[in-house]
Amino acid sequence: MRINSFCLTCLIQMQEAQIHDFQDEEKKMRFMREVLSFLSSCDRELSAPALVKPLSEIYERYWGKAESMEHTKKTFNDFLLSMEEDLETQIRGYKDPLGAALRFARTGNYIDYASVRDLSEEGLMELFEKQSGDELDETEYSQFRRELHSAAKLIYLTDNCGEIVLDKIAVRILREQYPLLNVKVIVRGAPVVNDADMDAAEYVGLDRAAQVMSNGSAIAGTDLADISEMARKEIETADLIIAKGQGNFETLHGCGLNIYYLFLCKCSWFMKKFHAERMQGMFVNERRIPR
Repeated sequence: MRINSFCLTCLIQMQEAQIHDFQDEEKKMRFMREVLSFLSSCDRELSAPALVKPLSEIYERYWGKAESMEHTKKTFNDFLLSMEEDLETQIRGYKDPLGAALRFARTGNYIDYASVRDLSEEGLMELFEKQSGDELDETEYSQFRRELHSAAKLIYLTDNCGEIVLDKIAVRILREQYPLLNVKVIVRGAPVVNDADMDAAEYVGLDRAAQVMSNGSAIAGTDLADISEMARKEIETADLIIAKGQGNFETLHGCGLNIYYLFLCKCSWFMKKFHAERMQGMFVNERRIPR
């Protein structure tokens, strides 16, 4: 998905937010002028997540490495791990455990430091209460279930830490219901925001639910032009792909692969695109999204 005016404005605001409390106003001006200069001449075909990488490099030249998110990632991984047994019991109590697992995994997409300014454990629990009964799109879910019966390989693209505990439950149920289906999980190739990488996947035990591999990229999404050749081949040869989160949508939309996007609408562009309210859940297919 190419950059647009909504995303451009958001990127600028994100850069200012990082330096808002810094004291050196002259240095802040130089930094913001360079940010604006870069964005005014950037490749318009790139997605917003792809542009975050060079913007981070500009930030590091002025201010050094951004504060690590490792503590935050561990906090939410531990929080969801502490609830895993109860959540899985609740999910398996539904008439359709797979549909419930995907809904809960979608709700976990709330754990996003790039998009949710007021992120909290309490906010997540409130969403669980509100959205546990919020059904997936009936038409898309029916098609997804039909395709699962004939599919040989499914790729599951993760998004954030904490959220991956819910992904683990969904993957576990997928493999139980479709034992002949080859399910592989792909995570980020490097620490980026609070996204899940190999260290996080191993920490929560996602690697014990299915084969997990890194995509080799430090972009907060799945940019087919930036990921490793091995990860790209796995994705392009999959019969079905589940892609979690807005970042995966932004980097993949337009590729034409058989992708089922699973995310919450957390910004004005997504709300406008899908005629949705903030935090409304989506389950949409790449090939059937209105242009």
